[in-house]
Amino acid sequence: MKVTVSRRAHFNAAHRLYRKDWSQEKNDAIFGKCNNPNFHGHNYELIASVTGEIDQETGYVIDVKVLKDIIKTEIEDAFDHKNLNLDVPEFKELNPTAENIVVIIHQKIKSKLESNLDLEVTLYETPRNFVSYSGK
Repeated sequence: MKVTVSRRAHFNAAHRLYRKDWSQEKNDAIFGKCNNPNFHGHNYELIASVTGEIDQETGYVIDVKVLKDIIKTEIEDAFDHKNLNLDVPEFKELNPTAENIVVIIHQKIKSKLESNLDLEVTLYETPRNFVSYSGK
């Protein structure tokens, strides 16, 4: 019997969408105002959903406190009130699009979970714009 346990979290961060190997004109054409050289920010919301078998001894798929602590350490502490381009090592060479951010978040959380657990992360950049990644 597989069950999904979810935890919602948030962080605030700035970023700039651009490629160093493109001209300013091409960056402007592709990324528009998201290419602002002075950066821009979002109030990101994320939902981390862990799926697995219910442990017969504890009744848990995962202790929600454990999931909460992983998200705090791996994501909130690392990303909150940071400039993703400048302050977060994973984005030194990786364009911090919502798509790339959700993949990095997934990798960071998944690395702390037991291997028998599946993970899906949904990241809201705005209330209407969001991406999801399940590692596939």
